[in-house]
Amino acid sequence: MPEGPSILILKEAVDKFKGQTILGAEGNTRRIDPAVLEYEVVTDFKSWGKHFLICFAGFTLRVHFLLFGSYRVDAEKEAPVRLGFYFSNGTLRFYACSIRVITDPLDEVYDWSADVLSPCWDPAAAMRKLKVRPGMMVADALLDQDIFAGCGNIIKNEVLYRIGVHPESLLGRMPPEKLEALVREAVVYSQDFLAWKKAFVLKQHYQVYRQKVCPEDGGPVVKAKLGKYGRASFYCPRCQQLYV
Repeated sequence: MPEGPSILILKEAVDKFKGQTILGAEGNTRRIDPAVLEYEVVTDFKSWGKHFLICFAGFTLRVHFLLFGSYRVDAEKEAPVRLGFYFSNGTLRFYACSIRVITDPLDEVYDWSADVLSPCWDPAAAMRKLKVRPGMMVADALLDQDIFAGCGNIIKNEVLYRIGVHPESLLGRMPPEKLEALVREAVVYSQDFLAWKKAFVLKQHYQVYRQKVCPEDGGPVVKAKLGKYGRASFYCPRCQQLYV
């Protein structure tokens, strides 16, 4: 599943289509008839966490890539197109994703301050949300898009390793300085992720995600499905403190 930094990369890749008229549309989405999008003008592209937003006058298309979604700019792949656009200056196609139509103003739909890579990110608001969930597992908190929009499983694992916290730790048991580190590193690692992804070196910087040996102490990394989401957690039981 693409995480927030990958959505920002997509947003940059399609900037040339802003202000362009859709000359043709296709796809197997059932949320909207692609034909009705022909001759509509794309007014803007936005992102919120893992959501990619295509804006038109009066409505917005929300693209969520789920687990296996992908896109192509000025290219295509051998797979059914969920939604594709033809512009005078190129093409944009989405695959294996979820398409939704939003008719409400986006400011009423999205809390921009919850997006870890947004200029509107509010760390104080994130801290307040964490403090009212003392029984929540920290691994679940990092995947909660209402708190850390844009954070996914890679970011979750790497942030917890950076701050030395076991993924099963409970928020209410973590020291204040660890909560502060959690909020801070969610943003810092997301920014690092973005830079490494653009440079095609992201995997080279994994410290614990999908690793077998801890780079700090040389011991084995544990892999387990933890939390209410059941997502894979990778952690070092020696370097990451459990707070319960």
